[in-house]
Amino acid sequence: MTALPRDKDWDAFWALQKTGGTISWSKRRILQVVALFLKEGGRFLDAGCGSGFFSKAFLDCGQQVTALDYSDEALKMARELTAGRVACLKEDLLSPGLDARVSGRFDCIFSDGLLEHFKPEDQGRILKNLASLLTPDGYIITFVPNRFSPWEIIRPFLMPGITEEPFVLSGLVRLHERNSLSCHARGGINTLPFQCSPEFAAPLFGMLLYVVAKK
Repeated sequence: MTALPRDKDWDAFWALQKTGGTISWSKRRILQVVALFLKEGGRFLDAGCGSGFFSKAFLDCGQQVTALDYSDEALKMARELTAGRVACLKEDLLSPGLDARVSGRFDCIFSDGLLEHFKPEDQGRILKNLASLLTPDGYIITFVPNRFSPWEIIRPFLMPGITEEPFVLSGLVRLHERNSLSCHARGGINTLPFQCSPEFAAPLFGMLLYVVAKK
């Protein structure tokens, strides 16, 4: 297992990110998947919010959004992008007692690009912490990189200092099930980075894999 990214690596990474006016097809497909499981006016947690793109996107969809990250630079960007309209929390998702520190419970807990940066045993701790913040009928929606995607060849050059361990879909499902979560939906997106992508192959070769889980 490679070393985990340091705080300063994440701060440097997010400081280099720029949010333009064009939404990639990857992000559009993520939004389409998540939208199927949103509750109208529901409480939404963006776990590992990064630049705040998804926080803003789901805020604009009418969700009550909380953005959570441990990178100060990421949280700064999220505040700026959402014009301060989301609650921002600096939290360590591995720290015990998260449910006591975070008020309220969420109808949807979303992460993209989170679990792959942690050791397997820590991934389970994160899922349990997130599940403790979920409403009884809420969903945890997890997106991670696919081990067999061509993206994994070029990713190290685009994300210097940021290491990750990509998944296969069966492993992502088992991770959730081992931590007392039932998989409601699963799949992949972005076989090709174009509008017309043959998504039937995405669970095998897509850039991203996902699981939608419940307690």
